[in-house]
Amino acid sequence: MERNILRGTAITAGDDVSTDDIIPGRFAHLRSNLPELAVHVFEDRIHGFRDKVRKGDVLVGGRNFGLGSSREHAPVVIKMAGVAAILAKSVARIFYRNAINQGLVVLICDTDGIQDGDEIEIRLDDGIVVNLNTGTTLSCDKMPPLMSDILAAGGLVSYIRQHGTLDAGS
Repeated sequence: MERNILRGTAITAGDDVSTDDIIPGRFAHLRSNLPELAVHVFEDRIHGFRDKVRKGDVLVGGRNFGLGSSREHAPVVIKMAGVAAILAKSVARIFYRNAINQGLVVLICDTDGIQDGDEIEIRLDDGIVVNLNTGTTLSCDKMPPLMSDILAAGGLVSYIRQHGTLDAGS
């Protein structure tokens, strides 16, 4: 599969997904045990998420995805659970940056036509999302080149290890 094309099954999360929805507060004590914390992702928000999610799946939100505290753990454990990308109508600024820094794709687009279980193809270079079930094509904001490079490297730490700097074009 091409590097800049992702394919996966949609798992819908709805509007106003907070970092507390992603990591229920009662599991905060597991922050130093990320594999165990990842077991509890969306435990209270998406019924059966742990059994439903498969490597490469696409998490589909509505408005206000990732609102709340600036927990870096939220995108980390979403990625660890198997999610390859998040599509949403709007995303909290801090969550967005944390996700990119952790190597998790986040794209902004109108997600109204995507249903739970739809097969999704994301063409990162073109900013295009195709619902393979309906044939509907959505346009998303394209990633700025530096963010695309960070994602391709697997996250900010990996990018800096590879390039020695965060300066674009270095």
